Amino acid sequence: QVQLVESGGGLVQPGGSLRLSCAASGNLFQFNAMAWYRQAPGKQRELVATIATRGSTNYADSVKGRFIISRDNARATVALQMNSLKPEDTAVYYCNSDPSYPSWGQGTQVTVAS
Repeated sequence: QVQLVESGGGLVQPGGSLRLSCAASGNLFQFNAMAWYRQAPGKQRELVATIATRGSTNYADSVKGRFIISRDNARATVALQMNSLKPEDTAVYYCNSDPSYPSWGQGTQVTVAS
């Protein structure tokens, strides 16, 4: 059974930083690229950043240069360092494989507001 547990969200002022973390089931994590997704109110879920098993990364244009995705293969965790946050980054953030597994975790809420 796949389990995805996200944490680290919160309320932050514009320009601030947050670090999200995700613990993933070993089987899902070990053989797949992992990714962070987000869903803002009234919008579809979108892909934010991906990291391959060997560490190569890709980012959505909207977060490029501000977010950094990383993975710890020994611990089966994936992190998202978010810097220079903007109000439009407000969303629920989820981790999953890329392409995504059908089951999703609860996500973690990120709110950027003054």
